Amino acid sequence: MTSRHKDGADYVLTAKGLTKVFGGIRAVDNVDLSVRRNTIHALIGPNGAGKTTCFNLLSKFLTPSSGTIKYEGQDVTALPPATIARQGMVRSFQISAVFASMSVLENVRLALQRRVHGPSFDFWRSVKCLHALEDEAVSLLEEVGLADFLHARAADLPYGRKRALEIATTLALDPQLLLLDEPLAGMGQEDIGRTSDLIKRVAQTRTVLMVEHNLSVVATLSDQITVLARGAVLAEGDYAAVSQNPAVVEAYIGEPHDTYD
Repeated sequence: MTSRHKDGADYVLTAKGLTKVFGGIRAVDNVDLSVRRNTIHALIGPNGAGKTTCFNLLSKFLTPSSGTIKYEGQDVTALPPATIARQGMVRSFQISAVFASMSVLENVRLALQRRVHGPSFDFWRSVKCLHALEDEAVSLLEEVGLADFLHARAADLPYGRKRALEIATTLALDPQLLLLDEPLAGMGQEDIGRTSDLIKRVAQTRTVLMVEHNLSVVATLSDQITVLARGAVLAEGDYAAVSQNPAVVEAYIGEPHDTYD
């Protein structure tokens, strides 16, 4: 079931009145958010804006104090991350989450087996099943530019390549909505360009919601941007619109021009 609004648009993820209170602090304050299908949607804001908390709420790693979250038209507010991951909403993390001692190929095969068979102990011992998934694993690694690193240990990959491997293991779960937590954090310019191109390719057949600090990347990649300030939505629109919004300009006075925290 899809979520079509009165404007006729098809939204894969929506939040209404999303609020998170820690003690007396409203880290996220009555946020409404709609992520259109087959777009790249960026969530940005200055220091302390509530981006990370909002992202953790949307990806179900935090429970909201109030408000609702719908994925594909279904209320998922109370569902755990593993359940919605099986339904196609999958998050990758700022810190690369791969098995360092395993090869690149083994990491992706294991992720594929988890998708097919679920989190059982067979996940660890079915070598025959792992080899049966090898063609799909190789195809995924080709998609993210790691075809030349199949048998390299994950621990030995350069940082940017590790992030590409993490995206490959995330794609192995067959997400329709991919949630990226600062996918370019800590990267050099070459890796930023390569990973930006990868995100563009991934988004050709999927929806992407990302928190990202690099303004030039946000400007280049994003179809839609939501700007948070003090836990609330300050502005929404494409880059041209939000970058000229007086409230956004005021919120970023004194902030670096090339990054957001």
